[in-house]
Amino acid sequence: MTIPILSIVGKSGSGKTTLIEKLIPALKQRGYRIATVKHHFQPDFEMDIPGKDSWRHAQAGSEHVILASPRRIASIRQISRELTIDEIAAEIKDVDLIITEGYKTPQKPKIEIVRSARSQTLACDPAELIAVVSDHKFDLPLPQFALDDIQGIVELITAQLLA
Repeated sequence: MTIPILSIVGKSGSGKTTLIEKLIPALKQRGYRIATVKHHFQPDFEMDIPGKDSWRHAQAGSEHVILASPRRIASIRQISRELTIDEIAAEIKDVDLIITEGYKTPQKPKIEIVRSARSQTLACDPAELIAVVSDHKFDLPLPQFALDDIQGIVELITAQLLA
């Protein structure tokens, strides 16, 4: 069975991360296991702590560094091209839903968050969205939720992706 993927999208500063932070515990409360994938637009980013052993392994030329402990595992590897969300998702196991932040990938369900203080227009084509989360109404035939209506958004996610 393929794990469903939901993309939370919106313009910079719209509150994507905050929304995801609220959705995760609400979904977990219902017994769902959640994975997240954050899309980073810069080609290089540092996840490891400079000077620590795993960072030193990468600096020495390791193509794939894995940091493992009894309760966590982290993997940092060099890639020759950006992976698609489907390629990334294929490596994720033992979860019920993958929530992505910032992937505007076609053919994936998306919820767009819009804050009127940042913008009053959508970043995506409304035909690609399953809902809009905003502090103002759009004239669209889509479910629309207030910024704090986490339970309503979770009901939609459950009905459309986890039923």
